[in-house]
Amino acid sequence: MAVITRYVVEHKGVEKFVTADKKEADQYDKMLDVADNLSVYIEGKGISLEPELLENLSIMLSKNKDSLTKLLKGTSADSLLSSEKADVVKIASKKA
Repeated sequence: MAVITRYVVEHKGVEKFVTADKKEADQYDKMLDVADNLSVYIEGKGISLEPELLENLSIMLSKNKDSLTKLLKGTSADSLLSSEKADVVKIASKKA
């Protein structure tokens, strides 16, 4: 019988990520912490989004922090997207 070690990243009571690699689990957990901080910052700046949209946006920004840093330093989005061959994620808000 084999012994398998699994690292489970739980966020707000929901299992988000399972891996056998502790370093990978720690990185994912840190990414979620950054996303939480981004959510607080976005709301603190007076931008009101539905909770699910805010979470998705914050996670996307956190996962792409290196690209975001390049954008903030002046790299154009078009050149960055073509160099990354990035997946484009559609984020739509629900209008009331």
